[in-house]
Amino acid sequence: MTVTVETAAAVDVAEPGGTPVVLDPAAAERQTLIERWAERHGVDAAHRLAEAEDLADAVAKEITPDNTEDTYAKSWRVWQRFCSSTGLPELEGSRGALVAFVTWMLREGQQNGKGYAPSSASTHLAAAVVGLRDRKVTVSGDDQSEARTALEGLAVKLLQAGERRGRGQAVGADVDGLRAIVRSCPDTLTGDRDKALVLTGFNYASRSQDPAGLQSGDVTLRPQGLVVAVLTGKTKHSVRNAKIRYAQDPELCPVRAYTAYRARLVAEHGRQWADPSTPAFVGIDQHGHVTGGMVPDSVTRAIKRISKRAGVPIHWTGHSLRIGLASTGRKQGKDGIAIADQGGWARHSRSMLGYMQRDDGWDDNASAGLT
Repeated sequence: MTVTVETAAAVDVAEPGGTPVVLDPAAAERQTLIERWAERHGVDAAHRLAEAEDLADAVAKEITPDNTEDTYAKSWRVWQRFCSSTGLPELEGSRGALVAFVTWMLREGQQNGKGYAPSSASTHLAAAVVGLRDRKVTVSGDDQSEARTALEGLAVKLLQAGERRGRGQAVGADVDGLRAIVRSCPDTLTGDRDKALVLTGFNYASRSQDPAGLQSGDVTLRPQGLVVAVLTGKTKHSVRNAKIRYAQDPELCPVRAYTAYRARLVAEHGRQWADPSTPAFVGIDQHGHVTGGMVPDSVTRAIKRISKRAGVPIHWTGHSLRIGLASTGRKQGKDGIAIADQGGWARHSRSMLGYMQRDDGWDDNASAGLT
């Protein structure tokens, strides 16, 4: 006797009168699992186990970062365009299809007909495989690995042919740029916010999402300076307490800049902004109205706009402040472990070492003075 238990993910296998109901693969798999539970533990227990599965699905969705969901959705649309262009079925992840996918992406995959940069193609490949597996398509690790090997080989061919794709690493913030930015900020709440955003972000190696996620209670004033409680980690989150000291140069002091900005915000827009639950960095429109908390995209746009206003030769991006702490700290002889701890990198992180840029390769040159 087959027992049918209804959940949000599964329905009866037969309607009254014996008409079969066609379930999608995920629902059919869940239904089979529920029927097995019912046979083992009884219908009531199967109901409870099914509700627990629904809860697990909801929690998984809740804890998946929005930008990860966006990446998966975007990459799936790229996969769909590939399948439409080549006439291949969407729900097949064979070795040949995956190799054809990376080849297509490098040759013509963008909507303007140009090829993707290898790094972008790699991201789309990984996310498309996730999308296929989410849709119950079997994709073997060997087939995915062969597609990635093909991608890496084709990327080498592009380099050998003289093609350099992608934007490359963002330019790092530096002290001269910080000074130009500070001096270009107008005497307005927006100007004070911009100054505080850049000076504090540089000193704790912020990503765009870091200041966007801060509440005012996450930034505390101590006798030595500020402590910024930064939520870190892409999948496993923790809080990093970055300490920012008063600067010797008052013009570039992040502590003075932040406290002045917050005092002005409260003075001009009310005591409610002193509440610790309010956003640390607020959006401000062209008329000076506070629009709420900043989001990562608005932080990135603000940093680009601020650097452009200051006349910084190469406009900064949302990642410039993070690169700037690593590269400037290294040039000034700061210990690599201290830099890693301040910026939230793993000690001896490869990405951090890559950020420790040199202006021209002459300073701190490994071959200097050897002969």
